[in-house]
This record gives sequence, structure tokens and C-alpha cells, in this order.
Amino acid sequence: MSFVVAIDGPAAAGKGTLSRLIAKRYGFHHLDTGLTYRAAAKALIDAGLPLDDEAVAEKTARQVDLSGLDSAVLSAHAIGEAASKIAVMPAVRRALVEAQRAFALKEPGTVLDGRDIGTVVCPDAAVKLYVTASPEVRAKRRYDEIVTGGGTADYTTIFEDVKKRDTRDMGRADSPLRPAEDAHLLDTSEMSIEAAFQAAKTLIDVALNKTI
Repeated sequence: MSFVVAIDGPAAAGKGTLSRLIAKRYGFHHLDTGLTYRAAAKALIDAGLPLDDEAVAEKTARQVDLSGLDSAVLSAHAIGEAASKIAVMPAVRRALVEAQRAFALKEPGTVLDGRDIGTVVCPDAAVKLYVTASPEVRAKRRYDEIVTGGGTADYTTIFEDVKKRDTRDMGRADSPLRPAEDAHLLDTSEMSIEAAFQAAKTLIDVALNKTI
């Protein structure tokens, strides 16, 4: 039986970095579920298909190959915008949740990060983490990331985008972003990624010992 670590939280809270560190430490498979929506959106764009046809979007979502998700390609802003449009479609969410649940069965364990892993995708996960940080900190991280990469950015614009995305994610009728009742909260506003990893590792080790 696969050991599942579910990690949820808003954008730029650090859950992606934390997820990859955990997967590497334990030899688990990792899935950034946000990329599955981006992959479906990219497939629609590449095929010249509409982004407002739920039946077409669902069919496309069911053809997404979870083993071929390239974060460098899928991180493009236009793809993100398109993904946000299809992510609110119940049929698309059902299709991708099915694929994500199938991924979660991989042995010896999996780490899935996203917005609804502990609440919807893997409610029976062995460990559930909700990683968050203040909107100001998350906007600054995103700003620094862009500038360090050689791009240009405006902090105020990014800050407003972060708040807008939070409102959209948390106010969504289908699978809104919220902590699972039994999730462990990790606020990384003033916590290093190493400290967050150690906190997560402690929780995972306890859960793993219970399965032995």
C-alpha cells in the first residue's frame, strides 16, 4: 500500500519546494497537481481548441500524461491563465482528480501538492500538510524569483495577483482551497525551507513508524 503525503496551500507558499525535498528524502514519487491543469490547458491551446467548452476540456484532460509534465514549459503565464479558466470546470476537475488518485497509488509512496489534495484527492493520506505564508511574503518571493531569473517585475502587480488568486482558489464552489481538518499547518512566512522540511520530516517519520 502506498504511503501518501498530501501538501496543500496557496501560491508561492513553498509547498512545491518542500514537496520535492520530501520526495527526494524518502524516495517517493512526486506530483505537482497544478501542472496537470496547466498541461490540459496547453493541450487545448496547442490544438486551437476553445477554453470555455467543458466537454472538450474534459476530453483533453483525460488524455494528459502525468509522466511528461515539464514545469519549465508549463510555467508560462499564458498557460497559467488558461489553466485557471478550465480548473473551475467540475468535469475537468473530476477527470484530473481520477488521474491524480491513480498516481497516488504508486509504491513505495507519493507526495502530491496542490489545492485540494488533503480534502478531495487523497482524504486518507497518511500525512497532510497545509503550507501557507502571508500574501506580502509570497508576493516578495515571486518578485525575487522573477528578478533573479533575469526578468522584470512589479511588486504591487504581483501582490494584487496573489490576493486575486487566493480569492479565486478559496471561493471556488468545487474543491475550494482550505486546510483539511486533520492537516498540520506550516506557516513559512518567517520559516526557512529547511526548518519547514525538518518539521514535515518529524511528522512523516512518526506516521511511517506507525505503518511498520
